[in-house]
Amino acid sequence: DVPVKHALRTIPPGLHFVSTPIGAARDITLRALDVLAGADVLVAEDTRTLRHLMEIHGIPVAGRPLIAYHDHSGEGPLHRLLGLIAEGKSLAYASDAGTPLISDPGFELARAVAAAGLPMTAAPGPCAAICALTLSGLPSDRFLFAGFPPSAKGARREFLADLAGVQATLIIYESPKRLAALLAEMVLTLGANRQAVICRE
Repeated sequence: DVPVKHALRTIPPGLHFVSTPIGAARDITLRALDVLAGADVLVAEDTRTLRHLMEIHGIPVAGRPLIAYHDHSGEGPLHRLLGLIAEGKSLAYASDAGTPLISDPGFELARAVAAAGLPMTAAPGPCAAICALTLSGLPSDRFLFAGFPPSAKGARREFLADLAGVQATLIIYESPKRLAALLAEMVLTLGANRQAVICRE
């Protein structure tokens, strides 16, 4: 294979969300690779995961700041990232796998950037929810992504009860260890005749 040259153009200032592969490194888009190659600052849910992905695709960190940002980062890193964007830097943010903010951290960062009126874009790509919907054979014209249900039994039943009246395909994420229990509760709450499909990311 001939290596692909990335970052042929400058990445404009602002926050750029980058969708990353779910399992297969080659599922990344060329635009995502350009953003990772050209951004002034790299931000990741897990910096080790992002560094490894960049190594696979031949993109050097090259002395650029590589900053961890996740659900437990707190206010300090958030203000630092906002300051960098305000200075005119381009930041590439990548979650561990898939599309950022879909059951991944980064929501507070996106909200803060929007509130500050700073520029923000997204390089679309892999998303487990959409991939599962595509393969499911269930109606795709109307769907609701509900994320992960609570692990506590009572809270999980309440979560499902809230979804029972939704007239759309439901997309729910769950751990393999809790899948059997969730399916049993779905039969009780959503009805035994409702079709369901299990997909692995």
